[in-house]
Amino acid sequence: MAQLDTVTVVGAGLAGSECALQLARRGVPVRLVEQRPTKSSPAHHTDCFAELVCSNSLKSMRPDSAAGLLKAELERMGSELLACARQAAVPAGGALAVDRTRFSQLVGERIEASPLIEVVRREATQVPEGRCVIAAGPLCSDALAKSVGDLVGAESLSFFDAAAPIVDAETIDRSIVFSQSRYEENGVGDYLNCPMDKQEYEAFMEALLGAERVVAKDFEQSDLFCACQPVEEVARTGIDAARYGAMKPVGLTDPRTGRRPWAVVQLRPENAELTSYNLVGFQTNLTWPEQRRVFRMIPGLKNAEFFRYGVMHRNSFVDAPRVLDHTFAVPGTTVRLAGQICGTEGYTEAIASGLLAALNSYADLRGLPQVELPRTGALGSLVAYATNPATSPYQPMHVNFGIVPPLEGPRLKKRDRYARYSQRALADLDAYLATRHDLFA
Repeated sequence: MAQLDTVTVVGAGLAGSECALQLARRGVPVRLVEQRPTKSSPAHHTDCFAELVCSNSLKSMRPDSAAGLLKAELERMGSELLACARQAAVPAGGALAVDRTRFSQLVGERIEASPLIEVVRREATQVPEGRCVIAAGPLCSDALAKSVGDLVGAESLSFFDAAAPIVDAETIDRSIVFSQSRYEENGVGDYLNCPMDKQEYEAFMEALLGAERVVAKDFEQSDLFCACQPVEEVARTGIDAARYGAMKPVGLTDPRTGRRPWAVVQLRPENAELTSYNLVGFQTNLTWPEQRRVFRMIPGLKNAEFFRYGVMHRNSFVDAPRVLDHTFAVPGTTVRLAGQICGTEGYTEAIASGLLAALNSYADLRGLPQVELPRTGALGSLVAYATNPATSPYQPMHVNFGIVPPLEGPRLKKRDRYARYSQRALADLDAYLATRHDLFA
């Protein structure tokens, strides 16, 4: 079999790492270009491969959820990073959360063990010549962003993204904070819960709204991607907004009172050793001193020490429906985009887009048909949404059942409908994969 041309992959995040590993698995030489540690971004903390910069959760594993369906699809397609995530999993109820250090280590070991992957630690200031995949994420360098913008001939869109704080487990007051997953017995569950009564909640909201922010201006709602809105911006929409969102108390019982709290702040483990916890849904734009002051008002966190404060940064993505084809390639070029720069939002979605970029790049090299995933699936429907010229205005999108084709027949209850969506999707994907032994040997 003839030697294949080298593919340059820019960015060793989730999408780039998955792309590089998938190409190498198929015998394609890869030049993986990563700017860290030579140059970092406002959100990164390490120079590790596939660093998770916000939450450590890859979302639900439930088969009747869109996030769970996407994972099932990726397993069938042989995702390298999903396998690493399973190895690095930490307790998170029905979600797949990982020890982020272990996860990055596992991904790095796979990359460094591949003789076909050359890792180049330097900043890419322009789109490389030849066949390449730009997976530099939404925080690629200004120079590369300009080069990509020049290539696609369209102005990039942007939104603000935020990360939640992480606290030292030893500084959590366990006489107040209790362990329970929703609707489980007390003491049973992977989450810790900080209960608030009405007075504590209202005082906390007042402090949150009055706290000093890093960016002083009030953000327009259109600037903020809804899934990553800072908690103070959620609070700004109404006194009870957080209580019906990240701080909802349903399914939880405070063992001190035997009753459901007025509101709850949930803590999710960051690592398998349970030494650090993430404040779920508490992405924030507050200054670090204000985070320390305000978040210590949370019952059980009075003496909390922070391993990491929340941060906020600007993310950019291209107007994919108008500048990319259905494989996320720039028409008329050998350049393909993958990951959040395409506007496909979410960790698992980034992994999936890296896998697709590898498959389609390999198909180009071998003269094979491009990948045409069934639109009934989580990934197939997301790709269809993101590359449909009728999608306007284009905003970042997670996989969800709102973009899949509806079921035929009478309308079902939501849980039954979602289960049927998943059954249909996996049956259609299995049928498609059976026709593509050229890609999935």
